[in-house]
Amino acid sequence: MKHLRTPLNQERLEQGVATLCAIEPRFNSVIAAHGLPSLRPLQEGLSGLLLTVTEQFLSLKAAAVIWRRLEARLQPLTPQRVLDCAHSELLGLGLSGAKARSFHGIASAILDGGFHPESLAELDDDEARLQLLALPGVGPWTADIYLLGALQRPDIWPWGDLALQQAAQSLFSIPVRPGKPGMILLAEAFRPWRAVAARLLWSHYRGLKGMKQAQ
Repeated sequence: MKHLRTPLNQERLEQGVATLCAIEPRFNSVIAAHGLPSLRPLQEGLSGLLLTVTEQFLSLKAAAVIWRRLEARLQPLTPQRVLDCAHSELLGLGLSGAKARSFHGIASAILDGGFHPESLAELDDDEARLQLLALPGVGPWTADIYLLGALQRPDIWPWGDLALQQAAQSLFSIPVRPGKPGMILLAEAFRPWRAVAARLLWSHYRGLKGMKQAQ
């Protein structure tokens, strides 16, 4: 269990990649084409969580534009500063109504002491996910992306990510884009390195779309 809470670093990433390439040789083609995937660390705490909420249902490019506006308006980023920014102003900065409510709900949970982002590092994946899912506007995708990016957990598998599904369909020659049951079954062989497998598949997806690889 300690392994599952130990954050990925470059050495552990390389270990995970080597293990996965031995299990699934088709990952070797991703490494040959694009090199090792990036860890793409996400800032822990309020900033990383709000960024992940911002990215829900949006392309990374569109989300980055909105996030730059939000960062400029909310600096220094604190729960109180988020709450002081009116719902209507958050809408004007590019958030949907649901995301604006989520911003305020998450900030309130931290300010009221009901949620402590720093405590998540001491919890196992399931316990940390439950705490995140209890926050307003945080669903399975948001919780998993935060655990994968901010806490660098090695075995998180965000099965609902559309890019991940499309990459899996392409790399593994699956006739129809897999949904939840197919994605979960597919990744069983990749334990305890499913987060590394996700990074490899995202690298493959970027290659398919002609996108620059993540840094």
